[in-house]
Amino acid sequence: MAAHNELGTWGENVATDYLRSKGYIILERDWKSGHRDIDIIAKDGNVVVFVEVKTRRNQLFGEPEEAIDYTKLRNLRAAINHYVKSKGIRQEIRLDAISIVGTPQQQPKIDHIIDFPLY
Repeated sequence: MAAHNELGTWGENVATDYLRSKGYIILERDWKSGHRDIDIIAKDGNVVVFVEVKTRRNQLFGEPEEAIDYTKLRNLRAAINHYVKSKGIRQEIRLDAISIVGTPQQQPKIDHIIDFPLY
């Protein structure tokens, strides 16, 4: 596995542990809709939360969540729509973003952006 893929997997594991520590229930990880994916799908009370995780070793090139651009948001909207329809979701939904800065050898910096704008 390429180093950036390993870092991304580590970041998703950190984000999953973080969400569980905040009382979220993890429903799915790395859910696929064709070539699109949703990193984490969780429940926060009665709300179904779709979580995009961005992991970087450092902040030299900006904040990780800045990588959630127009194209990524368009793909997320399509994947979320597919998930909601295929699972018959009737609860409130939202998109969160979690940025992880660090490496497995250090304590990561975690930034949880609740209700990340879908547009």
